[in-house]
Amino acid sequence: MGDVVAVPERYGLGPIEVTAITGAAVEMVAPLTGSGYSVSGCSGGGGVSSQGGGGVGMSCKVGTVATINDVMSLEVVEIGDTTAVLRIEPAG
Repeated sequence: MGDVVAVPERYGLGPIEVTAITGAAVEMVAPLTGSGYSVSGCSGGGGVSSQGGGGVGMSCKVGTVATINDVMSLEVVEIGDTTAVLRIEPAG
């Protein structure tokens, strides 16, 4: 936990930080770098100001493939006792 993954700026998120790993899900937070935010496939929400900024929290279950901001794919491949394997790539 506490690991941080930097993602390309075009994804609209700053570095994604893993805040918790449970047997069923990975909890993450990230600052928003754009003026909007959307997620499908994981539960999550966040706030954004009119000039961007703010942050988002996500909870993703193992096997879930989420699409974030219509441009990023995030999959929780595996969850161990204290580790998780995430696959992050362009959506599509």
